Amino acid sequence: MYNDFQKHLAAELDAIRQAGLYKNERIICSPQGSRIKLEDGREALNFCANNYLGLADNPELMAAARQAMDERGYGMSSVRFICGTQDLHKRLEAAIARFFGTEDTILYAACFDANGGVFEPLLTEQDAIISDTLNHASIIDGVRLCKAQRYRYANADMADLEEQLKKAQAQRFRLIATDGVFSMDGNVCPLDKIYELAQKYNAMVMVDESHSAGVVGRTGRGVTERYGLRGQIEIITGTLGKAFGGAVGGFTTGKREIIELLRQRSRPYLFSNSIPPMIAAAGLKTFEILERDNTLQDRLHENTDYFVSQMKAAGFDLKPTESAICAVMLYDAKLSQEVAAKLADEGIYVTGFYYPVVPKGQARIRVQVSAAHTREQLDKCIAAFRKVLNK
Repeated sequence: MYNDFQKHLAAELDAIRQAGLYKNERIICSPQGSRIKLEDGREALNFCANNYLGLADNPELMAAARQAMDERGYGMSSVRFICGTQDLHKRLEAAIARFFGTEDTILYAACFDANGGVFEPLLTEQDAIISDTLNHASIIDGVRLCKAQRYRYANADMADLEEQLKKAQAQRFRLIATDGVFSMDGNVCPLDKIYELAQKYNAMVMVDESHSAGVVGRTGRGVTERYGLRGQIEIITGTLGKAFGGAVGGFTTGKREIIELLRQRSRPYLFSNSIPPMIAAAGLKTFEILERDNTLQDRLHENTDYFVSQMKAAGFDLKPTESAICAVMLYDAKLSQEVAAKLADEGIYVTGFYYPVVPKGQARIRVQVSAAHTREQLDKCIAAFRKVLNK
């Protein structure tokens, strides 16, 4: 049968290429940082990593990881409830809870697992999930795995959310699910208004802080800090793979009883290996650094404000952003790829985003600013955009 299936797959792949939607993986031969070395030997300034605080190659994190490998080994070879829990895991869970002002935390291999494993253990067909239409794919997949009734509201549209909450009054328990920062546009969810509606219509709230933790809020505690709601949101999910060092590992943090039930029933937690000791140790070092002072967050906010103001002054079409994600709108899929390729020739490493990652006709270059970028590097990126798009 595979002969026929192979022809079908080849036709599908060819159609993707013809539509200009084929995704090529570009190879980096250096640590992740503001400046990287590519496989062909060229160097480039990296403006498409989730390395918001510049911690991916931080010497303190690497030293903590090396020490943990020497003292605790390479991997756990077990799930948590069998023999996969070290003191490092428990200490990291406590550090995450302190950072977000929550009651308890559970670790996962990735935030995709955290989102995939949070809904089904908590809610049944008697309940309702009300989800933002621009939520991350992991939230969408997690909702699909749950038997709860599903409602959707337009991105950050509070009138629509209220309408869906009214409909969901027919169910027993209601949970509003939203990204903290929407990864393709960079906008922050209006959590204060979401919380008000949740109180009015007797609902709980779940926020994915993957792109907002370490970034949004005066000290980078995320959207709950920004809106004065630390400790009041029932469920927060997030990742260690972006601002917090850029490795692997996800988490759910929130109300104690919710976390306790997830430990008993969340399938990605029960059936996946623990994160390696070196990742847990590096994660602990991350939160130690962030508790020390606010230098990295302040630098990130300053860099982002500068980049956005200069790009707008140059006449570029940017989505409104309240994060470190700056979407430079081009609208055409092939154009976004051509511009990304030309920017690479100028030593600027970015990626064109197009359907199905973003809606058709909404292609863009997503620039991600880091605390590791210097003013000179930001200026070089802006100058390269001017040069390429003027052509």
